[in-house]
Amino acid sequence: MGRTTGQSGGNSSYCGCEINNNPQRQPRDSPESHTFLMQLRLTNLELPVLESESSLEELICQRLGMPQAELISWRILRKSLDARQRFGLNFVYSVAVDVQEPETSTRWQDAPGIDHYVEPDFDDPTPGPSPLEERPVIVGSGPAGLLAGYYLALKGYQPLIIERGQPVKSRVSAVRAFDRGGEFEGENNYLFGEGGAGCFSDGKLTCRMSGPDVDWVLRAFVTCGGRESITYEQRPHLGSNRLPMICRNFRRKIEELGGEYRFDCRLENLRMQDDQLIGIETSSGFIPTRHLILGIGHSARDTYEMLYKTGVPILQKAFQMGLRIEQPQENINQFKYGLPEYEQKLGAADYTMVAKGNRDLYSFCMCAGGFVIPSISEPNMFCTNGMSRSRHDTPYANSGMMITLEPRDFGSPHPLAGMELQRQYERIAFQIGRGDYLCPIQRADSFLAGKTDATPPPSSYERGVVAANLYEVLPPAAQQAMRTGLPAMDQRWKGQFLKEATLVGPEMRGSAPVRIDRELNTRQAPGFQGLYPVGEGAGYAGGIVTAAVDGLRSARELVRQYAPFRGN
Repeated sequence: MGRTTGQSGGNSSYCGCEINNNPQRQPRDSPESHTFLMQLRLTNLELPVLESESSLEELICQRLGMPQAELISWRILRKSLDARQRFGLNFVYSVAVDVQEPETSTRWQDAPGIDHYVEPDFDDPTPGPSPLEERPVIVGSGPAGLLAGYYLALKGYQPLIIERGQPVKSRVSAVRAFDRGGEFEGENNYLFGEGGAGCFSDGKLTCRMSGPDVDWVLRAFVTCGGRESITYEQRPHLGSNRLPMICRNFRRKIEELGGEYRFDCRLENLRMQDDQLIGIETSSGFIPTRHLILGIGHSARDTYEMLYKTGVPILQKAFQMGLRIEQPQENINQFKYGLPEYEQKLGAADYTMVAKGNRDLYSFCMCAGGFVIPSISEPNMFCTNGMSRSRHDTPYANSGMMITLEPRDFGSPHPLAGMELQRQYERIAFQIGRGDYLCPIQRADSFLAGKTDATPPPSSYERGVVAANLYEVLPPAAQQAMRTGLPAMDQRWKGQFLKEATLVGPEMRGSAPVRIDRELNTRQAPGFQGLYPVGEGAGYAGGIVTAAVDGLRSARELVRQYAPFRGN
């Protein structure tokens, strides 16, 4: 495949990475080459999973009806797995191809699966004219804050990123110590610290969004250490073992470009003057700024309380809640693949499940070959999550089994009522876990039969498990959805879905229970000029990529209006 780059999207110079996605491609209307090029997009190119991807070039030429020698260049735009036939799995590709024009411009005009392709333009505005009196500050180094900071650094704005936790190296040590039975650290854990909750949340980059902003974010992850294939895979995955290194690489690039990080620095208050932000009070002292990108994440509950008291407009928002199911990975592989050859080629299988009902029960954050981990931001509470390394190499599969709780379920009109509901069930789970962050666990068949296990079944949760009645950590709506939804999923899998399955919980950190209001055009909070709420914590995203895109877009609006900060 000497002529392909295997990359997605257009030229990535706007990332500041100085990378040409396709060095073989000649410029259109190039006077040096005297070659006129047009781009085509080919869709629904199917290649058997067990066949080498090097055969894709031949498949492209067959579709175009041209010899391989005339193929100028091509690259993958999209790659997905068609698993509808268990014994005949195919990869399905969309590719962009450069061909000569105008001689061939009408050759494929009406051909099925072939159309003209134009690279989507990334909105990269010229900096605005208004001067910045102080540099912009970003609260939080999760995906939203990280990509906002990266974009601002590339544009010369010298952002200051404050993070309540510690650098990723110290953070990794802290979570490992906790998993082995150590003390809980309130500011340095699975949710707080460099990289935010996303750093230990499996590294999935699956996103329903598409377009140049998503391409820009994925390209930024590649620049900072991600695999090239994340730009075109259907379900890209970085892995929890790689994310710490990628977060560190982002920090190094931001610092090289004039940005600054301050760790162990928690936001404690906003200082306003005539509805204009003039600075922030932090655990490390006062920081003057008139532009604050607020990427606090979905678990900074003390910050939500501070913002509410300050008068920042906060609204109730639906959020996800449920349990996490854990199954032998081999059972998932056998059902999804059928043939052992597929497992050797594709690795651990994943799944997406939905059981329709009064409340839909659906899988969330499926971690093939992964671990169950704690998702705790406050002492004396307990919640679960999942992660997996890039190799997906444990014998366990796990996934959230979730419903959506609506504001009508919160029991109060208070803006923070959803957050208090989370706390209520997390306290119960902590007590069940003997006050030592042990994980409540129950066999799936015991849960459905209303029985508590005499001894806890095995689990990947490292700190330890305790047999429990998991109905105690669920509100009635979630109990009912589990009772009806799990058997329906098992029936769809012919009895293989719940075979040897266990349940742990609760799980409720998949999305924020609040939304921080902001104006559509300015992306600033009403009555708080200069405050830009972003990401999952502000209620505008649900995953690494959507949070990163949201942070990028707010940073871009700041650039559109203001000139780069030049220092005092």
